[in-house]
Amino acid sequence: MTFEDLFALLDNGGCDYGVVAAENSVAGILSHNFFLLNEYSMQIVGEHYLRIVQNLMALPGTTLHDVKEVRSHPIALRQCHLFLSRLRSKGVSIAESEDTALSAKAIRDNQLVGVAAVAGELAAKLYGLEIIQEGIESNPRNFTRFLVIEKRAGNTKHAISKKGQNNKASLSFTLRHEPGMLCKVLSIFSKHNLNMTMIQSLPLPGKEWEYKFFADFVFEDKPACQQALDEVVAATGNVTLSGLYRRGETSMQPFGQDCDRQR
Repeated sequence: MTFEDLFALLDNGGCDYGVVAAENSVAGILSHNFFLLNEYSMQIVGEHYLRIVQNLMALPGTTLHDVKEVRSHPIALRQCHLFLSRLRSKGVSIAESEDTALSAKAIRDNQLVGVAAVAGELAAKLYGLEIIQEGIESNPRNFTRFLVIEKRAGNTKHAISKKGQNNKASLSFTLRHEPGMLCKVLSIFSKHNLNMTMIQSLPLPGKEWEYKFFADFVFEDKPACQQALDEVVAATGNVTLSGLYRRGETSMQPFGQDCDRQR
């Protein structure tokens, strides 16, 4: 299942919640998933940080010398750029695909000799592939931030609930083409002591050179957060509160394994 399949399934009521990758600490933002968040009007209800270990896998019996092509999602390929650059210098082709696990599945289903995938250990187990080399990511502090999402119920509200332990917010907004508009919004966050953890922009289809901004920030004081949000709404006139949730924590141990080991 691709991320687009998951959004469509949620939108049609086929499941209650979904988990989608949002950004990676090495390769950056998964911009298409933010586009889908906006396109399907989903609501973020949580986040989780996962330490990612990437592996090179192929049909059983394949050696590194046998590999002529490597396939995977572009974000996974970027996470392993040092290792893959060495393979590319030896004539191995690097091909982008829509998903890490689906790349492994395609090798199994089509019995692709000489083709390897970059994916997690679970994919190798699911599809009967052999890991040729483990831990090929360029940086051991390789984390992906995942968002827990659900279908939005009703109209978007800009109210910060006083209940619960939410301390992080995600919002999106558009700006008029006026000097200093983005600076004005950012100064609102600073004035109310909100710690911005992510900001990015995506083009608005059909509106050349106009953009929608996506921002996350952490807060300690809910009234201050509400005041900041009200001021951003007044300044922009076009704000969507995408989610209020508890900030996730990072861990160097995926699936209970010790990932501080030397590779």
